[in-house]
Amino acid sequence: MSRSRSGWTFAIVSIALFMVVLDNLVVTTALPSIRTDLGGGLEDLQWTVNAYTLSFAVLLMTGAALGDRFGRRRMFLVGLGIFTVASALAALAPSTGALIAARALQGAGAAIVTPLTLTLLSEAFPPGKRGLVIGLWSGISGLGVALGPLIGGAVVDGISWHWIFWINVPIGLALLPLARTRLSESFGPADRLDLPGLGLAGVGLLGVVFGIVRAEALGWTSATVLGSIITGVVGLIAFVAWELRAPAPMLPMRFFRSRAFAASNGVSLAMYFGVFGSIFLLAQFFQVVQGLSPLEAGLRTLPWTAMPMLVAPIAGILSDRIGSRPLMFAGLALQAVAIGWIASVSTPDVAYSSLVPPFILAGTGMALVFAPTANAVLAAVRPQEAGQASGATNAIREVGGALGVAVLASVFASSGSYASPQAFVDGMTSAAWVGAAVLAVGALLALLVPGKPRPAAATQEGAEPVLVAAS
Repeated sequence: MSRSRSGWTFAIVSIALFMVVLDNLVVTTALPSIRTDLGGGLEDLQWTVNAYTLSFAVLLMTGAALGDRFGRRRMFLVGLGIFTVASALAALAPSTGALIAARALQGAGAAIVTPLTLTLLSEAFPPGKRGLVIGLWSGISGLGVALGPLIGGAVVDGISWHWIFWINVPIGLALLPLARTRLSESFGPADRLDLPGLGLAGVGLLGVVFGIVRAEALGWTSATVLGSIITGVVGLIAFVAWELRAPAPMLPMRFFRSRAFAASNGVSLAMYFGVFGSIFLLAQFFQVVQGLSPLEAGLRTLPWTAMPMLVAPIAGILSDRIGSRPLMFAGLALQAVAIGWIASVSTPDVAYSSLVPPFILAGTGMALVFAPTANAVLAAVRPQEAGQASGATNAIREVGGALGVAVLASVFASSGSYASPQAFVDGMTSAAWVGAAVLAVGALLALLVPGKPRPAAATQEGAEPVLVAAS
């Protein structure tokens, strides 16, 4: 492929990736404004976030398979088109129900786009340059996560919450013709779609998350909540059973025979559980309790969300030298300490200077996990299975985020409310302690990741190592 076409590929997929990752957290600082404008309670706010992350998680593995089967450029265009249309529908939403539906459609488009950005890049660059390109890909994804709350706050403060969605529309419309003319078409090895697997995964994840979200209003022992969670658990068990014998599985269960793959994904799930759940509440704390504007709230989370941009490259270099396990353990431990610190010092009038140190600690901990997690699954899959492995890793991560928001919001509702600043802080601190406990469990899981392999054992069966991206 010519250098010009490679450059165009990198530019197009990078902009698309930044846009879809940004929408994971861009809505967090807009939640109080959305609540004021459209009404709704805590459950509606949860679904504004979780509708995106849940559909994103369920469909990520299918997005890679669709590209393999029907063409990566073609499905990239389809995903980008869906995301752009859904962004316009979200901006025009007249109610929280309509906004939640649009967010779910956004997540579906993002689930097609995200894994294909990685496979398109892999096709566009020779093997000698792929490590650098994938590193830049991860950095762009991390930048989207970091700037989400800040950009959301700036847009809501300067214009209105609708524009956090409108901003995607001209970008999407500009990218579509460029992608059609500048990207090369390619296909992968998958020639069948695992529709039963997709259905079972969707039922399972939706059942569990829906039950947790509804528990706040109906109680954990209600028939609706218990029925939903039981249905979800049965669906997930059936998904695993099907994937074990499916002729073309969406998620090959043999991936999890690799201790590196299994433990690293457990670490990712725990981290996103703690991060998404905590930011969901903290972004509202600055506005609901301390009366700050959306932009001021976004700026105050920056010491947390921006640290990965500074520390992640260093962590990547260190993981090559000392292995992934010590960095992943340290990263989760730092985050657990940081969230516990926030819970212990939070009061309605807590000084921002008291929150900056734990924010920096939490952001540093995140950065220590990103690149080492990618390196920990080196050689865990064959090169031709990189798309499936990437989809699986990203899906598990998004499931962690959705569960984090659902569980911590449920804890918040059981201990606090929006009735007064003190009531909000009571709920937030209770939820933060739960988040810290989950992050501590993630630190213990990190100890199960194999240590740095000897040079002679760096590859398995002569296969080239494959980076599964983390953001």
